[in-house]
Amino acid sequence: MKLMFIKIQQFLCKTGSNINRVNLVSGPEKQGHIIVDLKQWFAKLTLNVTLRIVAGKRYRAADEQEKQQCQKALREFVDFFGLFLSADALPFLRWLDLGGHEKAMKRTAEELDEIIGGWLEDHKRDNKDLVGGYDADTVIKATYLAMIAGGSDTAMVTLTWAISQLLNNLHNLKKAQKELDAQIGNLTYLQAIVKETLQLHPAAPLSRLGLFTKDCTVGDYHVPKGTWKWPNPLECRPERFLSSHKNVNVKDSNFALLPFGGGRRIYPGISFGLEMVHFLLARFLHAFKISTVDNSPVDVFEIFGPIILKATPLEVMLKPRLTQEL
Repeated sequence: MKLMFIKIQQFLCKTGSNINRVNLVSGPEKQGHIIVDLKQWFAKLTLNVTLRIVAGKRYRAADEQEKQQCQKALREFVDFFGLFLSADALPFLRWLDLGGHEKAMKRTAEELDEIIGGWLEDHKRDNKDLVGGYDADTVIKATYLAMIAGGSDTAMVTLTWAISQLLNNLHNLKKAQKELDAQIGNLTYLQAIVKETLQLHPAAPLSRLGLFTKDCTVGDYHVPKGTWKWPNPLECRPERFLSSHKNVNVKDSNFALLPFGGGRRIYPGISFGLEMVHFLLARFLHAFKISTVDNSPVDVFEIFGPIILKATPLEVMLKPRLTQEL
């Protein structure tokens, strides 16, 4: 596990140079800035990073159609997790396929199998072996799908929400960039921003903001109705994780903050996901001056589903903070 973690860090360092290059970001210009939909840009970036790490695959500009097909299939795969199907409650209705969801699921499964099968051919061994009673191809495809679908989407969502909150709280943005300019490594304020983002907008609806709807007793403490689990839970305050909640660690089963679940059911890719989010957010904030179009506030409306997406695009204006050499 430690060796894998080191490999991830080494790869992310190589990937970071792509973030600094403005010519990789396409969009209209305004007052010397490039207007970008970060929601889509982060989706492409995190997918490419995850594919490179997991499958050794990289989509270039010439592969745009194939990349869009992959993104579409993965999005449908994740969306199907949140569907309620009448056949799940009433199995005898399965043959009707009400809404055509089962047919759509099979089509998506075939698309993903074809895409991942193509990646697998590049790495396939001459001798086919068995893993736990299943052929190696099936095990590798399942591992690919679990890591890519889980890793790229959650990272994209967290990065999108982090930038949204920073643009609505510019003093936090300036403080983060000041920290990045002053030191390398041990970015405590940046880590606090990620924790606060996960507190406000967990990628998956596993642990939402806690509000007590009736009087209750927890241990020996009486908790009155209307009490929030967090003080000022709807305000973006990364500083709370540097003072009153500095010991909260999302990797532990700390019930104050469980964005990745806890116990035996905790998300197994937590270290991979956090490392990618911390690194990409740091490189992005260090590389660009960021502002909203017409200096308007960013809305924070959500789309509830298997992952909690921002309801609208995140259009921002970018301008390099660093010289081309850096």
